[in-house]
Amino acid sequence: MADMPNINATLREGTGKGAARQARRDGLVPGVVYGGGADPVAINVKFNELFKQLKAGKFLSTLFNLKIDGQEDVRVICRNVQRDVVKDLPTHLDLMRLNRTSRVNLFIPVTFINEETSVGLKAGGTLVTVRSEIELKVTAGNIPESIEIDLADVDIGDGVNISDVTLPEGSRPMITDRDFVIANIAAPSSLKSEDDGEDEGEETEAPTAEAEGDAAEE
Repeated sequence: MADMPNINATLREGTGKGAARQARRDGLVPGVVYGGGADPVAINVKFNELFKQLKAGKFLSTLFNLKIDGQEDVRVICRNVQRDVVKDLPTHLDLMRLNRTSRVNLFIPVTFINEETSVGLKAGGTLVTVRSEIELKVTAGNIPESIEIDLADVDIGDGVNISDVTLPEGSRPMITDRDFVIANIAAPSSLKSEDDGEDEGEETEAPTAEAEGDAAEE
């Protein structure tokens, strides 16, 4: 997966509450890395860097490249972030190592192709993106960079649902109880105005008093 964000960490000496408190006093957030067939490793992450990544959102469903000095980089996903009950600031994090067959939930961005040949867009329609990314369950060794949506045959008024998309092998959407919409092509405003005008023209006018009188004489 392109542009995988990094988590930069250092090894933490000691594992008790005392070592964790010292780390926090030093502007660090203590954590542990586990799984992947290796022993757990105690780490520290700079508070400011972690806080910025948390603010960016979707931290628990983002795949990270963990960098520790003197060790080989490894793919990880965060399984838990403990927070201060009063300040709501991170106080500890748990990272899980992933191997190529591990299955994880990630948000994958959506990209659109064949916009220049799209039936609906060439007719003046407007592309409306309902979901710019889709949450999928994927294998760590086969994470797509994006989900391609082909707009070539999409006409004005048509929508693209998740059932219309061919997902990468081994991937499936996290939402399975409905066929949700990803995008659609809306009619241009000029066409909408013409339709409104036609509807108004078809309305039946109320009869005048003279007409009502003629009808009564008959």
